[in-house]
Amino acid sequence: MKKELFQPDYRNIEMSARNIEAPRLPLYEHFVSVEFMERALDCKFAQLEAGSYSDQLEFFRHYTRFFLEGGYDTVSYECCTGPIMPGSGALGGHQQGVIRDRADFEAYPWDELVDRYFATYADRFRALREVMPAGMKAVGGVGNGVFECVQDLVGYMDLCYLSVDDPELYGALFAKMGQVSLSIWERFLAEFGDIYCVCRFGDDLGYKSNTLLPADDIRTHIFPVYKKIVAAVHRAGKPFLLHSCGCIFDVMDELIEEVGIDAKHSNEDQIALFPYWVETYGDRIGNFGGIDTDAVCRLPREDMREYIREVVAKCKGHGGFAFGSGNSIPDYVPLDGYRTMLETIHELRGTN
Repeated sequence: MKKELFQPDYRNIEMSARNIEAPRLPLYEHFVSVEFMERALDCKFAQLEAGSYSDQLEFFRHYTRFFLEGGYDTVSYECCTGPIMPGSGALGGHQQGVIRDRADFEAYPWDELVDRYFATYADRFRALREVMPAGMKAVGGVGNGVFECVQDLVGYMDLCYLSVDDPELYGALFAKMGQVSLSIWERFLAEFGDIYCVCRFGDDLGYKSNTLLPADDIRTHIFPVYKKIVAAVHRAGKPFLLHSCGCIFDVMDELIEEVGIDAKHSNEDQIALFPYWVETYGDRIGNFGGIDTDAVCRLPREDMREYIREVVAKCKGHGGFAFGSGNSIPDYVPLDGYRTMLETIHELRGTN
């Protein structure tokens, strides 16, 4: 991590999200494991996030320090909808979905979710606001898009069966979850939008070779929800960044032209090298990412430095661009690889 004084300027990320090449190439990560941060800072603080308000203040002092010392202009932080939904866990917890039929859908406490979200997370956003370093703002907001939320309640395989067995319920799930998500976003923007310069959610729509649902289903059931949330973000005067993993080229034009996203994050070299995203879409949206997370883990130092130099050289002049991992920094990423990535970007932008 960089230890010398760094002066962040969140406008570099905001410009990149608005597809304007920033004067200083910004660093960006969608997510950094707090356990990884603890190793980098040599300080234990993860348990403080769910503690008292004073604990949360201390948590965010360390959390924001990680980004500041790394030379980031912004802090990436979101609070996810999934954990506050009763019975959730089918997406990542490998458990049976809590909604299996129309009776389950009708009995589900949809009307409680907005208040549950803010009862759980409002103090965290307030604590982040209170300790935000000068010159920084956050990127993020309300985590989990509508597809991930529906999967968390139903399960991916059962959702696919439902699309055939009960298409009416299949559509109703997206519509109802969309209403809840929009309500959470509208309240979030009113109460905490001042902390954020770019708003985003993550919703993995694809895998290595295709979209997880038929493209027409995504257009019919998911994009109308996206469009409403993106419009709310735009009314608040902020650009919207979509994080979506997978091969989603079949729906990218609609995401840009109809949904109205301003920027996109996530890239895997097995799907397409990052410069392909920039060269294909850089005339219309900002592009965030750059180096495959696997490369951060495995490449020798000099190979990684060459990889990064090549990506940056190919991406310059193609609109808004922020560099970082193509996915995230989980706890298993080696510190040396991560530090080599940061060091190389600092050298390229002249801030080392």
